[in-house]
Amino acid sequence: MAVVVGGGGPPAIDRAALGDLGDEPLVIAADSGLAHARALGLPVDRVVGDMDSVERSVLEAAARAGTRIERHPEAKDATDLALAVDAALSARPARLVVVTGAGDRFDHALAIALSLAALQDAPPRCEAWIGVAHLWVVRGRATLAGSPGDLLTLVPAHGPARGVTTTGLLYPLVDEDLDAGTSRGVSNEWVDEVATVRLRAGVLLAVAPGVRGTHWARSHR
Repeated sequence: MAVVVGGGGPPAIDRAALGDLGDEPLVIAADSGLAHARALGLPVDRVVGDMDSVERSVLEAAARAGTRIERHPEAKDATDLALAVDAALSARPARLVVVTGAGDRFDHALAIALSLAALQDAPPRCEAWIGVAHLWVVRGRATLAGSPGDLLTLVPAHGPARGVTTTGLLYPLVDEDLDAGTSRGVSNEWVDEVATVRLRAGVLLAVAPGVRGTHWARSHR
């Protein structure tokens, strides 16, 4: 089990939202994510990045506590968060959770989502919290917990998603192909507390934006 905590503003969730992290999860902070990990009550094993945004006093306190500090130059080919994810994957975790604030950088949020979908050595369970949005990377099959009426969007990543079948959603898909760029999977809604998504080939990003839909609610007044 590995948790990567990034910057981009304070996390919009609490520790309970992350679910069961096991007894000793590997926690890696990306630069100023160090302070955010502490706010979540997560003991940080390693800090990765160019250290241009983390407060010096916070970093020094972490170093004194035995946290490993891995410095990188400011001019580099990967973001601090991407470097932290690579460090987490080197431990070959069965589950990877990335937590970062949404901030005002849509480009960062987009890069995070697409990079997770592109991972070659992705763990069986790979998800992220970007602000209040909960994102799952779906390869093969995934079980997604939610509340009836909450929105869920399915987006093909890096190509088409073939043979998509869902259960527990208001608008089911049955062995359908979703081409890259389609809006076919946008704004579905949970009707059960658990939804399943299966596909024969490709990768899906399942995104719960953290807001309620309107269709399920109208039918349950």
